[in-house]
Amino acid sequence: MKKPRKSTSQRRPAATHASAKKKKTAGKSARKVPATRKTTHAKTASRRWSQRVTRDSDALDLKRGVFTLKDPKRIAASLKRSAESSSRRKTGAYRSALSMLTFYINRAGKTLPKAQHARLNQAKIELKHQFGKD
Repeated sequence: MKKPRKSTSQRRPAATHASAKKKKTAGKSARKVPATRKTTHAKTASRRWSQRVTRDSDALDLKRGVFTLKDPKRIAASLKRSAESSSRRKTGAYRSALSMLTFYINRAGKTLPKAQHARLNQAKIELKHQFGKD
């Protein structure tokens, strides 16, 4: 004969004591976070990896606020100047400048205002003209 099902009040509660927590996190201790670093900083840092790439990338040393300029010609000129003067890039100046511009557009995604998106796409065309890649 079948036993009747236990009601929720009769069931044993889930383990919440320290030994149960140790079992769950035992395999996750490979990457240890120093005690001085806050977890909110780690979360913020992982969400802002594209900002770090833009700032610390081996591709270019960009002028601050270059992607927020209003004139596509000035954006392209600044990228060209940065690409040509950079000693850390691993490829040609045109390719580095275009890659950084495309990277910024792609990472901004849907949050990039349409006017700025159009301006940056125009800067791509202008960059092509300035490097003589018509």
